[in-house]
Parts: sequence; C-alpha cells; structure tokens
Amino acid sequence: MRIRVTKGRDDDAGAAGDLPAPLAPRARLLPSLTAVYRAQLSRARVARIPLLFVATFQSVGIMVLMRGVVDGGGEARAVVAGSSVLVVAFVALNLLAQYFGQLRASGGLDHYATLPVPPAAVVLGAAAAYASFTVPGTFVTAVVGCVLFQLPLTHLWVLAAVVPLAGAALAGLGAALGLLAPRQELATLLGQLGMSAALLLGVLPAERLPVPLTYARDLLPSTYGVEAFARTFDPHPDWPSVVLDLGVCAVVGVVSLAVATWAYRRAAVR
Repeated sequence: MRIRVTKGRDDDAGAAGDLPAPLAPRARLLPSLTAVYRAQLSRARVARIPLLFVATFQSVGIMVLMRGVVDGGGEARAVVAGSSVLVVAFVALNLLAQYFGQLRASGGLDHYATLPVPPAAVVLGAAAAYASFTVPGTFVTAVVGCVLFQLPLTHLWVLAAVVPLAGAALAGLGAALGLLAPRQELATLLGQLGMSAALLLGVLPAERLPVPLTYARDLLPSTYGVEAFARTFDPHPDWPSVVLDLGVCAVVGVVSLAVATWAYRRAAVR
C-alpha cells in the first residue's frame, strides 16, 4: 500500500493562508451620509430645545431692540431677514466650529477615521444635522419679525431655500474653522467671532454701515441669504435677483464644504 504525499498542495494552501484577507469595499457617499446624519441627529437631540430657544430668543430680542430704532421700509426688511438668518449662523457657524474643535482636541476624529466612510460624509452629515435644528427657529423668528415690523407673510416659503443654502455655506465655514484651528479654545473663539460678524454685518442695514464694512459684508456667505430673503418683502419682488443671491449661496456652500472636507482629511491623518 502506497501513500501519496501532496506536498505542493499543502504548501499552496499555507501560502494562501498567509495572504491578508481582502478588505470590504468602501461605503458609498449617500448611504454613509445618511448614517452619519442620523447618528449626529440622535446625539444632539438632547440639546435641541436649548439650542432652539437660545438661537431664537437671541434673534427675536435683537429685533425688539431694533424696533425702537427702525420704523419700516428697507431697513425693517434688512433687520427681519438678517435676524432670521442669524439663527442659522448661530448653530451652523458657531456651534459647529466648537463641535469640530472639541472633536479634534479629544481624539474623536480617530474614531471616524477608522470607519469605512468618505470624509465628505462625515462633514456633510454633521453639518446637515446641526443645520436641521435651525429650521423651526428661523421660521418663528421670521413670523415674529413680520408681525413686529408689519411686513407681508406671503413669501416666507423662500426660507425653505434660504435655510439649507445659507446653512451649507455657514456650516462649511464653521467646520473648517474648527478643524483648522490648532487649539480647541481658538476654534471656539473663531466661531464666536464669525457669529458676531454675521450679527453685525447681517442684521444692521447696509446703508448704515461704514464703507469698509460694506466690503466685508459682501465677503460673508450669509449676506446673500439675507439679501435674497429681504427682497421678497417688496410688493413686486425681483425674482431673478433672488435666484442669483441663492445661487451665490449655493456656490459658496459647495466651496466651503469642500474646504471643510480637505481640513477633515488633514486633521484626521495627524
């Protein structure tokens, strides 16, 4: 009786066992974005009511103070539009800068770096979750402002376009500030300075600003959302100009979110 030894096959099996197992395919952008958005929305749900209250109360209080200075006309439209978009700036710019600054300082980026999700999904998901909290407060502020300054409520539906577009531009800027700041405290400071700029340059009528500040106002992403919303209070709104302002918001939003994605990759590999 002869025994045949298949040494070659055993060697091939051992060699095959030494090879690393193939990695799973990287998750696609849209499913990853949805998963990150839901996770961020669930985590921030506890702080939702305080966020809405603080952001809305701040904007309504500003309008009440400005009511004693501004009577009506174009200045009233600028105050109401600027205060409404300020709710978006408070959450999407200020709080998002603080969040990403804290995430970087605490090592939370390492957790996301181990997940098989595109960097854009992390940035877009967090930005969309924070911006979602601004929708009720923005509409409440706009309604209160229209009643306070006796402005028409006819075209408030424009906020359905202003909030996501201005929110995307401001959220991308806030995320970039938080990710690029070398320290958490500096990220918080930059976010608060950005919100202060949105308050000063967005709520105050452009006619009352010094000339140098008007140029800075044109560089602020939220300005075009304010202008688009303010135009809708006219008896006959200039809709091409409204669409143009919203288009500028969209372009700035794409650029700022792209910069935030690059900043996330840069911070995650360090």
